[in-house]
Amino acid sequence: MFEDKSYSVLMQSALARLPADMDKREGSMLWDGIAPAMAELALLYLGLDFVLQATYISSAPREYLIKRAAERGLTPKPASEAVFRAEFDVEVPVGSRFSCRDLNFVVTTKLADGWQVICETPGSLANSYAGQLIPIDYINGLTRAELVELLIPGDDEEETETFRQRVLDSLQAQAFGGNQADYRAQVLAISGVGGVKVYPVWNGGLRPAKFIPNAAVQSWYAANIASLPAEVAGWLQAVYNAAADKWLTVGGVVRLVIQAADGSAPTAELIDRVQELIDPEQNAGEGLGLAPIGHVVQVVGVQAEPVDVELHLTYAPGWDWPAAQSYILAVVDAYFAELAAGWPESDFLTVRISQIESRILAGCAAMVADIGGTRINGQEANLQLAADSIPKRGDVNG
Repeated sequence: MFEDKSYSVLMQSALARLPADMDKREGSMLWDGIAPAMAELALLYLGLDFVLQATYISSAPREYLIKRAAERGLTPKPASEAVFRAEFDVEVPVGSRFSCRDLNFVVTTKLADGWQVICETPGSLANSYAGQLIPIDYINGLTRAELVELLIPGDDEEETETFRQRVLDSLQAQAFGGNQADYRAQVLAISGVGGVKVYPVWNGGLRPAKFIPNAAVQSWYAANIASLPAEVAGWLQAVYNAAADKWLTVGGVVRLVIQAADGSAPTAELIDRVQELIDPEQNAGEGLGLAPIGHVVQVVGVQAEPVDVELHLTYAPGWDWPAAQSYILAVVDAYFAELAAGWPESDFLTVRISQIESRILAGCAAMVADIGGTRINGQEANLQLAADSIPKRGDVNG
């Protein structure tokens, strides 16, 4: 904003105020007397320009963006630790520490099919790790220790521009009292979650009128309720009475479809964590989680839909499919990851043949001379995925 207040401009302006018959050449007494003051004034304008930039959310550096966001109760998402399932051939104590390559892991919980271990270093670096674990402390009888499955991906600290956009979005859609903006803000703040779609007043196709027992149901209920086991009868009686009194409704049902922090489909463990934090199933609708009282929340995961790609390639001299395969698969994976990253803001995703072909030609120009006749899932046509699906590489051949 103060580009016109540079040192040279300020010097010319100051010298212009002096009488014309005075010596104003560089090195004169007047010049040497004014120059230091104009240099300081130029620095002052630079400082004023920084203050102005730091004032606005759209231009503030990270440090000052965080201060402005704090006024709205927002902070950058901190880095979170990756959670894995590991297998050992002996019982290992909770708290045991292991290393895999250059990272350390600690055992936290016994699972039905192994042990839960957490990376001690927050961030996404560990997400691709797998294989042998080396015990840091001696464990008697241990001969096998392996990192088997990523349960909840680790996430890096929220990037400045991503955080800036989240703050700007909060100004456009006020999060309050369990509205859609509130659900998005609450769910995205949970470590391990990278995206969410909110389906309010979700009824799965049910009509409230269908809950009301008709004559046939009333007759069956009266004839059989006394013969049922006590627990079954108690449950059925509660549901029947609520339906008969027209208390059952779908107005407070919310469906949350979540995506893992790395853009993939979430594991059952991540879904359970979000469900427990938002609306524990054992206390559905009671407001013991983050959801308001009366909201029954169902948390599910986005589905990873396998996509088969049949390529018809003309290779550059010296190249064939075995030699070029890894490079081409990397291009396809990058395209699918880009699509998955845009899922939360899309009604549905479309896998496009033109994108696959152009990206392979651009990214593998040294090995692929031409491409055409590409098929997706056996069809020479674009593939439109379901609303809650993201693409996952299936069989790719060329």
